[in-house]
Amino acid sequence: MSENLIGLPRDIVRLSLYSKRWVKIYKDEEKLLHEALGGIALDIQHVGSTSIPGLISKPVIDIAVAVKTFSDCDKCIGPLIELGYHYRHGAGVKGGYHFAKGPESNRTHYVHVEELFGKMWYDHILFRNYLRAHSEAMEKYAELKIQLAEKFPADRPAYLEGKSGFITEVVEKARIEYEIKDLLDI
Repeated sequence: MSENLIGLPRDIVRLSLYSKRWVKIYKDEEKLLHEALGGIALDIQHVGSTSIPGLISKPVIDIAVAVKTFSDCDKCIGPLIELGYHYRHGAGVKGGYHFAKGPESNRTHYVHVEELFGKMWYDHILFRNYLRAHSEAMEKYAELKIQLAEKFPADRPAYLEGKSGFITEVVEKARIEYEIKDLLDI
């Protein structure tokens, strides 16, 4: 486990203890994103492990940006490039666009541009909110992350694949518990 530094080389898996600094780093970036994207961004949320107090994480800030329709994702490319993001065409998951900030030797932020109320948007929010509310699930996730980081220290795709079943399971539990309808009020 390393210090609470921000940034990580592209394919490396290194976990850091939770840092309250991550909230400020997110808020600073959120402000820049609102200014750059204006009304295109209907909502911006801190997601991923750095958004969950107490959870170990790769020290990279994940941010979900919601747009009205999937076709609006294209409108984010130019403004995000101007902010120093690299558009990672074909990277990430289906249903959104993926951007990385920082050189390959030190990625500091990932932005996921997604359709508001689309599956990917809900999955990000549901996973975050469920782990915030269920410490036992958060602890189980932390244990899994440690095991995978030890097994795949230089193979981030394998690390991510190793987490996918757990993430799917948590999202399904959250869908049942939160009934989706009041998701953003949680």
